[in-house]
Amino acid sequence: MTAEIITIGDEILIGQIVDTNSAWIAQQLNRIGIALVQITSIADQGDAIRQALSSATSRADIILCTGGLGPTKDDVTKQTLATYFNTTLVRDVDVLAHVESIFKKFNRPMLEVNNRQADVLANARVLHNETGTAPGMWIEENEKIYIIMPGVPTEMKYLMQNEVLPKLQGLPNQYAISHRSILTAGIGESFLAEKLHSFEEDLPPHIHLAYLPKFGQVRLRLTGSSLMEQALEKEMEAYSSTLMELVKPYFVGEGDVLLEQQLLTRLKNHQLSLSTAESCTGGYLSHLITSLPGSSAVFKGGVVSYSNELKEQVLGVRASTLAAYGAVSEQVALEMALGAQKNFKADYSMAITGIAGPDGGTDDKPVGTVWIAVAGKEGAKAKLFNFGKIRLPNIERSAANALVMLFYLLKEELVD
Repeated sequence: MTAEIITIGDEILIGQIVDTNSAWIAQQLNRIGIALVQITSIADQGDAIRQALSSATSRADIILCTGGLGPTKDDVTKQTLATYFNTTLVRDVDVLAHVESIFKKFNRPMLEVNNRQADVLANARVLHNETGTAPGMWIEENEKIYIIMPGVPTEMKYLMQNEVLPKLQGLPNQYAISHRSILTAGIGESFLAEKLHSFEEDLPPHIHLAYLPKFGQVRLRLTGSSLMEQALEKEMEAYSSTLMELVKPYFVGEGDVLLEQQLLTRLKNHQLSLSTAESCTGGYLSHLITSLPGSSAVFKGGVVSYSNELKEQVLGVRASTLAAYGAVSEQVALEMALGAQKNFKADYSMAITGIAGPDGGTDDKPVGTVWIAVAGKEGAKAKLFNFGKIRLPNIERSAANALVMLFYLLKEELVD
């Protein structure tokens, strides 16, 4: 079965709020084997609602709407739905009693406009909302299912979990949907696509491969759908194994694994330790590591050496090196990495020095120039990166690429 989500509300279209409902609903539908074909955001206007419903009906079996169920004048969804389905609005006594109890609980006067919250479509099955005043509605017409829910995320989730999903799971002819994810590092999306061209060409129509790149890493996601769940799982396992073999030199891990988690696990398994030295990233690299449970078993500590004085005094970077090459240089990055390794008595270290921006660049070293070094058993090595002109992405890319460099250093020096 297929579904479409329609989010209703001017506040979404003008960017006043972010539509988190659709992402959450999509995850839940995927989990129970219902394929989402489209997400549509529209204004709280009658014509827009009617047009969106008509279009969604032509391509999906299930239409889920969120938003527009308030009692105010600008919430026209219920009246528009009544016209669209050629029915009327009726006041539900159970919903009205629930609304009255909420106002009584908070000792607030209930206005006539609040009574409208109890108005529901005559042809709908009421979905009782215990967390708010706006009920949901379930409508079945012409072999289509329409699910109407409030836009408040907590209320929508309550209705989905307690009313909608149990009903959807009981529907016949649902496809099983299966995923396999593989994280790679150190190879770009286009190079991976070229390497996996034949693999993709040989995939059956019900299985496809997606590339999800992020800062020196690419997550490969296989998605399959079939009415025969057991057969699908066997297929997915076979294709996943083949895919892992094809990307073996770049393979980090399976599932939703993070590169930094895999690095910590590998170091811990070998009883090895790690330290960091950062300049332009301001501690972001250390943050990625220490945000993970169990990092204290591996991570000795880190230094944010923004100034040259700290680079000299804490990390042991030589004044002559700074004078000859500047703080953003291969030589300084190497000495920072070796200094962090020595001072923290760590087995491995990472160091970053660069110009995050938006100012501070020169003709020779423009904004986005970053040197990253890693140190291990056999000394240190450094690499030059040239990122963009925006500060935060430069910081994120620098930290991510430091992790990738450490990943390859461990591949060279450690044997599992």
